[in-house]
Amino acid sequence: MKLSTKGRYGLRAMVDLVVHSAEEPVPLSNIAARQHISENYLEQLIARLKKAGLVTGVRGAGGGYIPSRCAEEISVGDVLRALEGSLDPVDCPGLSEENGCDGADVCVTKYVWKRINDSINQAVDEIKISDLVRESREVAEKNRIPGSCCEKKE
Repeated sequence: MKLSTKGRYGLRAMVDLVVHSAEEPVPLSNIAARQHISENYLEQLIARLKKAGLVTGVRGAGGGYIPSRCAEEISVGDVLRALEGSLDPVDCPGLSEENGCDGADVCVTKYVWKRINDSINQAVDEIKISDLVRESREVAEKNRIPGSCCEKKE
């Protein structure tokens, strides 16, 4: 399974949005600048996240976007599925009850595909945006230690 830039950039944008929206809505231009994502492309990603109910737009002066739910309630899987669609790397018709394949009753490999699909979905659903925000803050804090060999130069 390989995620497209939609999933990768969209996840970065969602984390950025949560980190920076505590005080006020975040304009897309700010996210685009911090994450080095084209503002036009970011608009497309945010539109998908908005349609999925993950972000809300705030109009007017001081407007921008905010998360629709708290970060503890939004999983990485929610974000990736909103942007990429199904995350199942194997589309096996034998796993579908409605449009199954002719050999589903005797096919043993469908159990392999189901376990792979389930494992991926479980993994991304267990990671919450709040986990990534926490990790982001820890990384930022490490890079601010004065005199550290790892201090980030700007």
